[in-house]
Amino acid sequence: MQQSLPARVAAIAMGAGLGGLLAAQAAAEAVNLHDLKSDLVVPEVAEGQPGPGKRVRQVNPGYEGWDLYHILYLPGDWNSERKHPVIVEYPGNGGYTNRYGDVSSGRVEDCKLGYGITAGRGFIWVSLPFVDTRLRRHAIQWWGDPERTAAYCRQTVARVCKEYGGDPGAVILTGFSRGAIACSYIGLRDEATAKLWRALIAHSHYDGIHRWGYAEDDAESARRRVRRFEGKPQFITQEESVSNIEAFFKAAKIGGTTLVSLPYPNHTDVWVLKDVPERMQLREWLANILKR
Repeated sequence: MQQSLPARVAAIAMGAGLGGLLAAQAAAEAVNLHDLKSDLVVPEVAEGQPGPGKRVRQVNPGYEGWDLYHILYLPGDWNSERKHPVIVEYPGNGGYTNRYGDVSSGRVEDCKLGYGITAGRGFIWVSLPFVDTRLRRHAIQWWGDPERTAAYCRQTVARVCKEYGGDPGAVILTGFSRGAIACSYIGLRDEATAKLWRALIAHSHYDGIHRWGYAEDDAESARRRVRRFEGKPQFITQEESVSNIEAFFKAAKIGGTTLVSLPYPNHTDVWVLKDVPERMQLREWLANILKR
């Protein structure tokens, strides 16, 4: 999903002279995220019923007999007597690897953002599937059936709020790569789904920036979707540069976004498991959003 580093280096050097070459060299020397120590480890998915500090698979009513489920995590400080904010997360595409050691399996089990953002406390965290109605399972790549996927999302958010004390006024949507695009392509594809969210957190890619080959992947369609969010807050990160995403929002004349370039070449969500300044910035942003 990203241009190779040698190709970017060559393009910058040819197009921008010495300054571009120096920038390219700096990118080439950037720290690999996998060389940084993690201070968090995402809990493995366990069998059994939900409980504080556990991640478990859940099947929604109507999907019995399908190979389709979401992953529910109740925070270590979960209390059935009070409301909790909720983070809903979509995974990246499966089958992705690159030269930096980045891997994306596409599985709901391998989501990381919700846990890294919260350190596993204070928030209910739900990892959602993309619904493949033909194979009756989660789509490892792209959307499956986008309308059915959005319906599954609405059903799950309602269930989590009703059964586990999720706060319907404090539901945050997040995702990495394909999941980042899904924040708008799925999360804002209709009014009923769009109104679920207090804020969006998208890492690496955004709806409407590139043409990927599926229906309504163009910028104008993406602008119609993002306008359903009515300028509510978004925190958007991307490796090395967010300039293409910034240009999209300027052209759409939409505000409310916080754009952060990560100084790493990696196409991965593991940065939220490491003590880096951008994670602290994101946590402070989210805390401020929930105070409003």
